[in-house]
Amino acid sequence: MLPTPPETKPHVRAADLESPALAPLGLKLVSGRAGLDRPIEWPRVQKPGLAIAGFLPYVRARRVQILGESEFDYLRTLSAKVVRERFDAFTALGMSCVIVTKGIRPPAVLRRLCQERDVPLFATPRLTSTVIEGLTAFLEESLAPRVTLHGVLVEVGGLGTLLLGDSGVGKSECALALVQRGHRLVADDLVVVKRFHNDALVGSSAGVIRHHMELRGLGIVNVPLLFGVAAVLERHTVELVIRLSHWVEGVEYDRLGLDEETETILGVAVPLVRMPVATGRDVALLVEIAARNHLLKRRGYNAAREMAARVHEEIARRSAADRDRRRAPRRPRRARDA
Repeated sequence: MLPTPPETKPHVRAADLESPALAPLGLKLVSGRAGLDRPIEWPRVQKPGLAIAGFLPYVRARRVQILGESEFDYLRTLSAKVVRERFDAFTALGMSCVIVTKGIRPPAVLRRLCQERDVPLFATPRLTSTVIEGLTAFLEESLAPRVTLHGVLVEVGGLGTLLLGDSGVGKSECALALVQRGHRLVADDLVVVKRFHNDALVGSSAGVIRHHMELRGLGIVNVPLLFGVAAVLERHTVELVIRLSHWVEGVEYDRLGLDEETETILGVAVPLVRMPVATGRDVALLVEIAARNHLLKRRGYNAAREMAARVHEEIARRSAADRDRRRAPRRPRRARDA
């Protein structure tokens, strides 16, 4: 078995908020450009209402802070001196950056303090709720732990199925046969798997090889051009792992399916099926059956356990019948006729 690749922890900086992916939020840097290298380590943004009111312990360092209409309405009730004191204490807390929403022009005192302390200060005309929703989605995606696996990810009947195995075992050929059967390709060769906050594993393709496959003897093929755009997906959850291996004569393989295994990816246990590959076996069909069988298990039906239960019931029934026969009184033999 190949060793599991190490987990990669992504790095996000305040400068990444100027990414084209966040262009709909209309973020504009107002002050503190020298601090754009400040790291962002929290996917959830924070509204520092308590900090503006003078209570600072809950402001997290290396986190995005958002000031909206409610915070500035409160600040207008304070004297200029108190406002300076509150902003002075607030901007010294080591946050990643500050975003002022709803088209509010950041006060001069806030701009000056951010400039002096290299705290990036952004402004946007968008509503606070819109900024929080868009920024949280971006940071959850950008900060998700990830690992790159050598395998193929296919959606089989709605189930994200990750094919793993040694090079040359036939993963890509199996995936191509599945696509021909009407299933959809997510990634071939390199699968980037990310773990999100709810422990959901989401796989996608890596870089320029997206929607392409490498087939020995044929080279690179473009799957959507061959089978149509409906034959591919950008991403999908990883819900089942199938490890393909070359058939080895003399090795005892599981024939009942009672022993359930898991594959650990980024600390999350995923159901695992080990499938030997041999000449004459329709591996694509077997993978399809494995996926359907797993869907049945998720609905509460397990064919192997049901069969085992039936066998145990039959054994118990026969044992009880044998005990009843042994306990039954024997009839006396009739005397032979003279």
